Amino acid sequence: MNTGRPLLYLDVDGPLNPYAAKPERRPEGYTTHRMKPEGWLAQHPGLPPSRVRPLRVWLNPSHGQALLKLTDRYDLVWATTWREEANTFIAPVLGLPPLPVVDWPTTLTPGPNGTFWKTRHLVNHAEGRPFVWLDDEVDDNDRDFVASHHDGPALLHWVDPRVGLREGDFEAVADFARTL
Repeated sequence: MNTGRPLLYLDVDGPLNPYAAKPERRPEGYTTHRMKPEGWLAQHPGLPPSRVRPLRVWLNPSHGQALLKLTDRYDLVWATTWREEANTFIAPVLGLPPLPVVDWPTTLTPGPNGTFWKTRHLVNHAEGRPFVWLDDEVDDNDRDFVASHHDGPALLHWVDPRVGLREGDFEAVADFARTL
């Protein structure tokens, strides 16, 4: 088993950007940002970038400080379809430095046994290191897969995409670190 520091895998849409909140009710503490990442532009083939309406992203600037407080225990890693663009668009708003990024395959095929497509890739990326994964797409199928395919401790923590990360989520991440 790899004994490196635990990893904290961060998804953007859901945990950091509560995209499923009611459109007319931005969650408390969040600010609105209009962004045109390449992934968004690619969803509008045939339109020049100037004609693509920006993506609305809600971010809570206090999340940056809360995440930075965890860096005494964790190595933060982007685990998002934003890929490297999380460092360009999300990190500056949150006050985070550039973070390593999980390099996803170009084809996002569903995982085995009903798992989320990211799951097996994160197990490979972790290489046995303990990890926490904050995402709005994890479920018991993913937890079972990680338990049977990952050599180290792991916490797959579901975040409600209607409200994003809350204090209790940060407490769960800190509590997990204390168990290691």
